[in-house]
Amino acid sequence: MPPGVYISWPFCAQKCTYCNFASGVLPKELEREYGAALLQELNAHAWTEPPDTLYLGGGTPSLMPIETLRACLDRIPGGPWREATIEAAPGTLNDVAAWREAGITRVSLGVQSFVAAEASRTGRRHTAETVAADVLTLRDARLTNFNIDLIAGLPGQTDASWEESLDCVERLDAPHVSVYMLEVDEDSRLGQEILLNGKRYGARDVPSDETIVRLYQRAVDRLREIGIHRYEISNFARPGFESAHNLKYWKLEPYFGFGADAHSFDGAKRWQNAETAAGYIHHAQRTETEAHLDEERFFVGLRLTNGIDATISTTPQQRAALDRFIEAGLLEGAKGRLRLTDQGILLSNEVFAELIA
Repeated sequence: MPPGVYISWPFCAQKCTYCNFASGVLPKELEREYGAALLQELNAHAWTEPPDTLYLGGGTPSLMPIETLRACLDRIPGGPWREATIEAAPGTLNDVAAWREAGITRVSLGVQSFVAAEASRTGRRHTAETVAADVLTLRDARLTNFNIDLIAGLPGQTDASWEESLDCVERLDAPHVSVYMLEVDEDSRLGQEILLNGKRYGARDVPSDETIVRLYQRAVDRLREIGIHRYEISNFARPGFESAHNLKYWKLEPYFGFGADAHSFDGAKRWQNAETAAGYIHHAQRTETEAHLDEERFFVGLRLTNGIDATISTTPQQRAALDRFIEAGLLEGAKGRLRLTDQGILLSNEVFAELIA
């Protein structure tokens, strides 16, 4: 199976309040040094098989200088690739034609909300009109394979405003949509403020857990109505537009990561580069661990709507847990597959935690 390639570009024009990634607004000199280190890492990689998918994430890789992007892609064999995705913040699509010429075939727009008041509270500067103009730009450049990211649970979000965002998705005829429920953790400014019971960043206006679940479920139903079906807990696509690269993660296929905080998996072991851009530039030691496939196949495979092979071997503890979840209506078997039910998806973290204990 050909591997995938992930390239990290951790630089942004602004840091979003909900973001818990090792990215942000960093000095230009650091960006130049980072670009050079990234090319060095790509040059040093020993390719045993050409990859068939690429993914440029961040950060905001749509802000990557086009010369750096071309130089990175020139060092990766196998082009033209089956799929090559770049993440983009709305309003930063300045080099779309050059992206396509360099080999990019797919764009993931980090919209999060089409409602200007919600987007601005997170640090985003776009409007629904900005996104509509971006989609027109992509289509004019024959980049018709694009994704729209949405977050359920942003400060001030309501059933009515969520419906407004879903209306925009339908009008734009997006072939792929990602819907994430807001994560509350200390690695984001908003999450930390919520945990401290503060009020900055709209922390006290974050919807309740029950409302967030309702918004997510409404997205599932609404997207299904317009032919965009869930194929993974947070990902929805029209037939044929599923993310080929991200499917590698969920199917435990190999991939190689380059840049800060990039992860790799060769089928037997996993490793991770230094988390920060500065640590990566200064060659901080990467961490390496053995993969535990007997556990991982559950918490990645069960994320997929298609689930996992029901006949896979299990430990007695795993078998007991699976039987209990089936009895509770969180898992179901169908056509030789084992998958999460709609209720199981909402409680998936609890299911996964027990299967890897």
